[in-house]
Amino acid sequence: MYVISPDPFLMPTYRIGAFVTASIARNAKIDEVWAEYAQQYFNERFGENNWIITKNGREAIDFAMEELNLEYAQNISILTPSHNLYISGCVTSSLSKYCNWDRKVSEQTAAYFVNHEFGYLYKDMVGLVNTGLPVIEDCCTTFFSQNETKKIGLYGNYSLFSFPKFFSIQIGGLLVGKGVGSNRNLLNKVSLNKDEINYILKVVGFELREVNNILRKRSELHQYASAKFESLGFSLRFPSEAGIVPSLLLLNNNQIIKDLPSFKNYLYAQGIQNSVFYGEDAFFIPCHHYLSEVDIDYFKFVTEQYIQVQN
Repeated sequence: MYVISPDPFLMPTYRIGAFVTASIARNAKIDEVWAEYAQQYFNERFGENNWIITKNGREAIDFAMEELNLEYAQNISILTPSHNLYISGCVTSSLSKYCNWDRKVSEQTAAYFVNHEFGYLYKDMVGLVNTGLPVIEDCCTTFFSQNETKKIGLYGNYSLFSFPKFFSIQIGGLLVGKGVGSNRNLLNKVSLNKDEINYILKVVGFELREVNNILRKRSELHQYASAKFESLGFSLRFPSEAGIVPSLLLLNNNQIIKDLPSFKNYLYAQGIQNSVFYGEDAFFIPCHHYLSEVDIDYFKFVTEQYIQVQN
């Protein structure tokens, strides 16, 4: 049995990101050695002195845009694998501080901002690099996804990551770019103190030691969730592909839910963070390695209840 629309003070909390409350106590006890493990991981993946820890993904965007130093009248073109016009306000509000932005490539394009969306990859990275224009890769929801050449996060002049999207932590981002780790100008702008940086490294390193287990759990749960929601008539917005690690469950609605904004509010009333994939008949809900099959069953149950009531 599941409780529908409980008292707000007794509501569960299911987030799109991987942070869970129980991790506060766990994270406080993590040994210092895991900070060194994270540093080694980032050095091997991105190159020594080619990365810095930031407060979040937005701070990483700010630093990348400051370094590109575009003129305010210039355009940066935002590209996504879905080609939908949907894009997070966190991205557009950050970019707007430095230049114009648009969602198409034109003669006015001075740089590219590629959003590898929800773990799904923009395909033609080589073509963008070959234009000679600067490229920023937004890997905030794409920490683990890779293509065959293992170069996602390395194509651009800069790439950026957000740790709470994949690790059970409340803060932390990453800016990757040639020499950024030795750029004193950038290092002095980071809004984190040494203890906060060390904390982020410890937690990320602690979880990275279990990377194979994390990827296995994510894959199994995504398959389970996909099957459960497909049984209700929904379908995956993107096909499953080797090397892709989705950050959530993105579903085509297939006109099953008649009012997606209302459904969004309903799910929030059940303690489930979610959103409409605006511009399309689609929506997304949490699906990460800190959830269980029972949690997915709960998501399906409350969705079924909504469908029955709307009909």
